[in-house]
Amino acid sequence: MENFIVSARKYRPATFESVVGQSSLTTTLKNAIKNKQLAHAYLFCGPRGVGKTTCARIFAKTINCQNITSETEACNQCESCVSFNEQRSFNIHELDAASNNGVDDIRSLIDQVRIQPQIGKYSVYIIDEVHMLSAGAYNAFLKTLEEPPAHAIFILATTEKHKIIPTILSRCQIYDFNRITVPDTVAHLKYVAGEEGVTIDENALNIIAHKSDGGLRDALSIFDQLVSFCGNEIKYEDVISNLNVLDYEYYFRLVESFLNRDIVNALLIFNEVLNKGFDAHHFVSGLSKHLRDLLVSKDPQTIKLMEVGADIGKRYQQQAQQCSADFLFNALKINNDCDLNYRISSNKRLLVELALIRICQLIDEKKKSVTFDQAPEIQAIHVEKKQVASKPIVNKTVKAEAEKTVTPTAEVKGVPVKKPEEESQIKSVSKSGKKAGKQPISISISSYSGQSEDSQVSEQAEEEHFVQNEAYSSTDLIKAWKNYTDQIPELSSIVSFINNNNPKKIGEHVYLLTFSNIFQENDFKKEMNNIRKYLRKELKNSSISFKTKVVENTSRFRRKNPEEILKSLSEQNPALQTLKRNLSLELD
Repeated sequence: MENFIVSARKYRPATFESVVGQSSLTTTLKNAIKNKQLAHAYLFCGPRGVGKTTCARIFAKTINCQNITSETEACNQCESCVSFNEQRSFNIHELDAASNNGVDDIRSLIDQVRIQPQIGKYSVYIIDEVHMLSAGAYNAFLKTLEEPPAHAIFILATTEKHKIIPTILSRCQIYDFNRITVPDTVAHLKYVAGEEGVTIDENALNIIAHKSDGGLRDALSIFDQLVSFCGNEIKYEDVISNLNVLDYEYYFRLVESFLNRDIVNALLIFNEVLNKGFDAHHFVSGLSKHLRDLLVSKDPQTIKLMEVGADIGKRYQQQAQQCSADFLFNALKINNDCDLNYRISSNKRLLVELALIRICQLIDEKKKSVTFDQAPEIQAIHVEKKQVASKPIVNKTVKAEAEKTVTPTAEVKGVPVKKPEEESQIKSVSKSGKKAGKQPISISISSYSGQSEDSQVSEQAEEEHFVQNEAYSSTDLIKAWKNYTDQIPELSSIVSFINNNNPKKIGEHVYLLTFSNIFQENDFKKEMNNIRKYLRKELKNSSISFKTKVVENTSRFRRKNPEEILKSLSEQNPALQTLKRNLSLELD
């Protein structure tokens, strides 16, 4: 039986060209070899499984090659290359610093450095997991690392650069390896699958690439595992079940429930996920990623940020068209808050369920707050306020005339266009009201939503109920002013102001409110509209209005002179004046 070799070893790159996802680093190393600008110490750092040790071996093999090709690659035919390929080269020495991390191990290495290479120009020392060296070993290694013999080159490899002392870092050329991107991982897995005669879905390859988290060695290990499970034909469903990965389908169904405001179905989907054995926190993280992918799918310029297969990518684009950007932003915020609070929550399932319910309700909240300009099926129709004369009790004739004449200004979905003669009728009604010396009435239409005439008349009647000018006294105003505190929370910032201040009359129905600072004034202005509406309704007078003024009390900030201080203290203790006279004291 032939010995099985795992794919991570069988398809390990042997040349710079075959290294996956590190083109900038390999180009730099090749140029250093080509221009004969080799440093005496290199530090290769980056995540696991991205090619640090592999590049170190290729670099060591190439610099000792006797017939380097025009592409700056090893020839694989000279004695040095052959001995390296057969793993019997005496020019390349590897040390595992995880198990040989003491001072004695480094001293032994230093003794080997003195020996000249038998074949080739350089003796290369590859020290893997160099961050595991002890403090004594680092100090013993410093002098040799700084001034090694001309034939010695050190290549240090680590996944945790921050653990290496600065004196070591300063003596090395540092190369930071990147995580392998999803497209690069998928392309390499396709190559390996083709070499092994394995048929695999592209969506399945994307799942493997995401699961490996940027480590190509992990991706190849997962590939071997799936071949053992599925044989030579690997399907997307097999990958999902074997790797215990949440299927995209759950999230597509969940977003459909959000858009349909179907809270029950959203909670059932979450329950189904939990019954499959998935962690709720993992579900929340996956939902954030799904919403993010929907967001980047909405714009052709950002769609390149997607890291999924072509088939799944089309589904993302289709669903993204159904979701507004505001919905996705708000859903992401809610889900992110859930993710942040998950660890400290005592009832984690309830926390996630509440987040799902809030996302389902986003569509309803948007409909409530939508304006005319935001709704595509409703066109904004604005009619300027027309001043129409009326008695304190609205004249039915004028009201009926106004209802006939006030029409939308544009024809939208069957809404009639206002005619010029109707405009003139409104103006004539307005002029006749002014001649009669009657109070004006304001009629405005801010939107048109297909309401019946009866409902529009009732809304106008409700508005006209407040258009009155009944007499009231100052006592009535102050009483209503104080009673407004019952309409707002006790902790509101303006409750104290209302209780301690009364409006000052400066006109027939105009009142002045004085504030000690602009912050107090700003707090009141936020509530002013509601207060004005309340007072107009209570006092049955639509002319009540307010003006605000800030008068800062600067007297308490003025520095008093000595005479004023003495006078103030003497008022509290008259004996001070006697003491001043008896001791002949003078103010400084």
